[in-house]
Amino acid sequence: MGIKNMTPLLQVYDMKASVAFYCDILGFKLARSYAPDGHFYWASLELEDATLMLNARYEDDNRPAEPEADRINAHRDTELYFECDNVAEIYASLKEKGVDLRPPAESNYGAMEIKLRDPDGFGISFFQKIK
Repeated sequence: MGIKNMTPLLQVYDMKASVAFYCDILGFKLARSYAPDGHFYWASLELEDATLMLNARYEDDNRPAEPEADRINAHRDTELYFECDNVAEIYASLKEKGVDLRPPAESNYGAMEIKLRDPDGFGISFFQKIK
């Protein structure tokens, strides 16, 4: 089939807040975006070999004042896993940026990992194989 990559697309409540989280906190770079007339609707983000797309869940003038709690809770069963060389280094970097998270812990599948949530409740894991 010649598959080259797989890129998740997440629907987000607030594009600016989500892009800031992924870029400023996690270190992604904004590769491409779609923002006609200043309305930020779509972004493609890159971090080394990882690519992630974000799409606005709402048109600017139709976005509710607060994120829908049911929608945020539903995102708790979706998690993005990023394999890395040194999870302790990523943990230290995130702590330095003020992220509240637990220290790396060994998983039951042979990895050291840290977990956090993005602004929309999607899970983020950085893991390093140890077995």
